Amino acid sequence: MAPPILKLDDIFLSFGGAPLLAGAGLQIEPGDKICLVGRNGSGKSTLLKIAAGLVEAQSGEVFRHPSSTVRYLEQAPDFAGFNTVQAYAEAGLGPGDDPYRVTYLLSHLGLSGDEDPRMLSGGESRRAALARVMAPEPDILLLDEPTNHLDLPTIEWLEGELQKTRSALVLISHDRRFLEKVSTATVWLDRGTSRRLDRGFAHFEAWRDQVLEAEELEQHKLGKSIEREEHWLRYGVTARRKRNMRRLGELQTMRSNYRGHKGPQGTVQATVSDAQESGKLVIEADKITKSFGERAIVTPFSIRVHRGDCIGLVGPNGAGKTTLLKMLTGQLSPDSGIVKLGTNLEIATLDQKREDLDPEDTLANYLTDGRGENLLVNGEQRHVTGYMKEFLFQPEQARTPIRNLSGGERARLMLARILSRPTNLLILDEPTNDLDIETLDLLQEIVAGFPGTVILVSHDRDFLDRTVTSTIAPAVPDAPDGRWIEYAGGYSDMLIQRKGALEERRKAEKAAEKPKTQQATASGSSKVKLSFKQKFALENLPKEMAKAEAEIAKREQVMADPNLFTCDPAAFNRLAGEMEKLRASLTDMEEEWLELEMLREELEG
Repeated sequence: MAPPILKLDDIFLSFGGAPLLAGAGLQIEPGDKICLVGRNGSGKSTLLKIAAGLVEAQSGEVFRHPSSTVRYLEQAPDFAGFNTVQAYAEAGLGPGDDPYRVTYLLSHLGLSGDEDPRMLSGGESRRAALARVMAPEPDILLLDEPTNHLDLPTIEWLEGELQKTRSALVLISHDRRFLEKVSTATVWLDRGTSRRLDRGFAHFEAWRDQVLEAEELEQHKLGKSIEREEHWLRYGVTARRKRNMRRLGELQTMRSNYRGHKGPQGTVQATVSDAQESGKLVIEADKITKSFGERAIVTPFSIRVHRGDCIGLVGPNGAGKTTLLKMLTGQLSPDSGIVKLGTNLEIATLDQKREDLDPEDTLANYLTDGRGENLLVNGEQRHVTGYMKEFLFQPEQARTPIRNLSGGERARLMLARILSRPTNLLILDEPTNDLDIETLDLLQEIVAGFPGTVILVSHDRDFLDRTVTSTIAPAVPDAPDGRWIEYAGGYSDMLIQRKGALEERRKAEKAAEKPKTQQATASGSSKVKLSFKQKFALENLPKEMAKAEAEIAKREQVMADPNLFTCDPAAFNRLAGEMEKLRASLTDMEEEWLELEMLREELEG
């Protein structure tokens, strides 16, 4: 086992109340890809900041290897002094780092580099910060919610980048699919302490449940031991006084441990308030269109949404998901076409920007609409503090201003308000942002079991697969042109259907593009042959592929030297760039050869 390049041991930190971290630890070795998981407010971000050197623990040991480089993804990047995003990102490079990495990363993150940092949206700021920390390829990369505000194509690209990076990673994310694909180890932060599982996130939840079951069993055994000791003290045969005092001391210790045990934080308990049933047909859109200037956002699109449907909207940022959603719900009029809303609709909306929240409002006032201490839930009067407990808020938080809440707590608060009101049409725009895994589980159960209708926009593939009955996506995923298609099932189902349609289209295009010399002659002869150019390619492509494979093998051998990156990072980056081009070229040649070979077999019967 390689020695750690960063180690936190027995970390303690408190902000005046109960300790946030009490004995937590984190050990990072070269090549680690760790996901850091835990409930909202468990201290994940704080522990990551301690690892980055941005926050100092009140006690505990912090070791960082003197030669190791560390980069931390900031939630609120500081652009002061930078005129362009390119300049900001390049400022993160160290001596010998390749500036091309910045250009490469910015382009894949949807930025040109010429943007004015003062004019960036929250999502664009996060992308710029991501390029800045990834460009140097540091020894340790600490990423707090790196997928927030990224669209699905970019998330999938980022997965590939992080899977092949040489940097050791520590990730905090609510995106299950992302964690499953990237992580190889899991650190669980729970009640101030940490536990490590040397397996990826896919194995975490089963392991967590086993740990909690074992803990519950130990508490049960401790309770029984206390009962036995108390019975012995009361009714047992009197022994030597010294022995009795020892057992009395042990009993007091057991009682203290039993009373002081802090169980796991509860789960959100909530159900949707009953509402009058809507009509069977909820939304009918007939050939609706929308354009902004010359850009088509929605070309003629038709859909019928029935009661009980759960529809997901996916696509790249800027494709028009929110515009289409607003048109379907009557908030925005189409340029042409008709949208009809069904009868008896009671709509509740969770928007991704949390615009419904007034930072100066208190939690209690927000939940009750300023109508005192009670609210009506499913026809029953509930005191606001009791209702707050179901969403893991403490009674003393009732008078807390909303500005003091974390992102996850704000999402939970909006969810609490929505679920307290009768609704039969839920509109959820990026509902999974900032939610912890446990609250995500609850939201999935609510959406999957909702008796009404749900329309949601999400970049969370796992959430989509678990909830939606159909998926609306751009017809052209990489370059949306306003055409939208509805696919049956979730995100994974959509990918399968889209792949099948693409293969069918390619076959049709190939058949249409066959040279006339390859078609059956008018005389009835069906004997056709490959062209000279195709024959030449079929014979020579294997040689070219072998050359490319040999060049890749040479570079792999050089890059296998563990000292290369440390001693000559510029050479390592140059070789990595050459490898990327060679592999892309090899893939193109393999596909061309395969197509020609299939054509040859087809022509020869």
